[in-house]
Amino acid sequence: LFKQPESSHLGDCPICCLPLPLEGRKSTMNPCCSTIICIGCNFANQKREFQAGQKEHQCAFCRTPLATTDEGSEPHLMKRVEANDPFALLQKGVRCNRRGERERAIEYYTRAAGLGVVTAHCNLAMAYQNGQGIERDEKRAIYHWEKAAIGGHPDARFNLGVNDLKNRRADRAVRHFIIAAGLGDDDSVEQLKKLNPLGLVSKEDFAATLRAHKNVVDETKSKQREEAEAANFYSI
Repeated sequence: LFKQPESSHLGDCPICCLPLPLEGRKSTMNPCCSTIICIGCNFANQKREFQAGQKEHQCAFCRTPLATTDEGSEPHLMKRVEANDPFALLQKGVRCNRRGERERAIEYYTRAAGLGVVTAHCNLAMAYQNGQGIERDEKRAIYHWEKAAIGGHPDARFNLGVNDLKNRRADRAVRHFIIAAGLGDDDSVEQLKKLNPLGLVSKEDFAATLRAHKNVVDETKSKQREEAEAANFYSI
C-alpha cells in the first residue's frame, strides 16, 4: 500500500508521450477509441485542421470524426462498451451518473474496476462513501480507495490520508500525502505544509517531497500544452 508508484494512474499521452496532467480539464477521452489525449495534442490537431480548411473535427488519435454532443457520440461509445473496452465502461458509467442513473453507473464502474481501471475504483469508493446508487459502506469505500491508491490515483491516496488523520493515525496520513505529492497532487502538498510545523513531517522528507512534486509537475509541461492553455482550450 505504501509503495511509491512509478507514475500516476493516467500514464502518458499516446501522441506526445509526455505524462498526462492530473487536472481533468487538461486532457480528453474520446469515445471513438477510449484514448486519453492531452490538451496540447488536441489543440495542435485542431490547429492543423483549421489551417487545412477542414470543417469536421477528427479524433487526434484514431482520426474518427467527432460528434459534438453526448447523444451524437453514444453509438461510438456503446460499440466500445459492447467490446468490453474498460475505459469505455468507465465513461459510460460517468455519463449514467451525470444523468442521475446512479445504480447503472455503479454497474459500469464495477465492470471497469474488474478490468483494472483505477479511476473506476475511485468512483466506486465515492459511491460507497456517500451512499449514491448503493448502500453506504465505509469499509468498501476504503477498500476501493486503497485499490485506486495502489494503482497510482493521487486523489484516492489523498482521501486515505485524510481518513487516517481523522482517525488519529498521523504517521500513516503523512506517508499517504508524501506519496500523493510525489505524483503531483497539490492538495497533499498543502496538507504537508500544515503538518510540517507540528513536527509530523521531518525537514528532510518535506524538502524531498517538494522537489519530487515540482519535478513531476514540470514533466507534464510543454510548449504545445502552454499554447493550448493560453488559448483557454480546456476540456469541459
